[in-house]
Amino acid sequence: MTHWWLSLSPVAQAGVAAVGTWLLTALGALPVLFLSRVPRRLMDGMMGGAAGVMVAAACWSLLVPAMSLGGVWRAVAGLLAGAALIYLFDQLLPHLHPEFPDEARPEGPRVPWRRSMLLLAAITLHNFPEGLAVGVAFGSDLPGPALALAVGIGIQNLPEGLAVALPLRRDGMSRWKALWYGQLSAIVEPVAAVIGAAVVTRMAHLLPYGMGLAAGAMLYVVVEELIPETERNGNIDVATIGFIAGFGVMMVLDNLLR
Repeated sequence: MTHWWLSLSPVAQAGVAAVGTWLLTALGALPVLFLSRVPRRLMDGMMGGAAGVMVAAACWSLLVPAMSLGGVWRAVAGLLAGAALIYLFDQLLPHLHPEFPDEARPEGPRVPWRRSMLLLAAITLHNFPEGLAVGVAFGSDLPGPALALAVGIGIQNLPEGLAVALPLRRDGMSRWKALWYGQLSAIVEPVAAVIGAAVVTRMAHLLPYGMGLAAGAMLYVVVEELIPETERNGNIDVATIGFIAGFGVMMVLDNLLR
C-alpha cells in the first residue's frame, strides 16, 4: 500500500486524498438516515471543532510552509488574494450558508432559485478552498504536512455533512435526499485538489502564493460563516471549547505526520 501511494504523482495523491475527505463527509451525514435531530449544543461544539481544525491547518500546513518557501510577503499576498476571492464570490454568487441551512437567509444577488440550488451554490463556494488547500499541499512535495492537512480536513468534514443534512431532513426532505445533499457538500473537493496540485507542480514559483491563497480562503470561510453560525443559538462556550480542541488536534496531526 505504501509503495503504491509513493508511486503516485502529487496530482494523483491530491485527488485520492480529497476523495477521502469527501467520503468522510458522506460518513458524517449517514446518521440522517436514522435521526432527524441532534442536540444543537453538540452540533455547535462539533462545528466549532471544525473551525479550529481549519484555522490550524491554514496556519501550520499552509502559511508556515509558504513563508519558508517564498518569504512572508508572498505568503501575505496569497493570503489577501484568497480572502478577496471568496469575498468577491460571496457578493456575486447567489447562495445561502450550507451549515444549518434551515436558519440561513439567501445572500448575494436576488434570483428566483429554489433553496436547494442556493444551497448547492454555497456548498461549492465553501468547499472549493478546502480541496484547493489539499491540492496545493500535495503539489508542494511535502507529503507529511499534506497528509496531515488532508486528514484534518476530513475530520472537520464529518460534522459538516451532518450539519447540512439534518436541517434538510427536519424541513421535510426525505432521508436519502438529505443524505445526498449532505455528502454533496464536499464533492467539489477532489476537483479543486487536482486543479491546485496541477497548477503548483507545473508552475513551482506560484507555490507560496497558492498556499497563502488557500489559507486566506479557508480563514475567510471560518470567520465569515462557521464561527457566527455556531454562536447563533448562544452556545458560545461550547463552540469555543470545540474550536480549541479542533485546533489542538490539527497541531498534533501536523507534528506526527511531518
